[in-house]
Amino acid sequence: MVSTTGDVDVVEEETHFSSASAQILIREIMVCNRDLEQMKQNIHDVQKRLSNIIDILGKI
Repeated sequence: MVSTTGDVDVVEEETHFSSASAQILIREIMVCNRDLEQMKQNIHDVQKRLSNIIDILGKI
């Protein structure tokens, strides 16, 4: 079995994960988690801006 994350082959052997392969997968998970957290923050910021705009429009 060979998995690919980006341009990196993660599993070189047919049936066994190596320590290096596991470390690559862990790093990839950490990067994905960071990216998701940034997206969540961006969504929160946009929701807050929209709420502020709606509040302002309600006062007009």
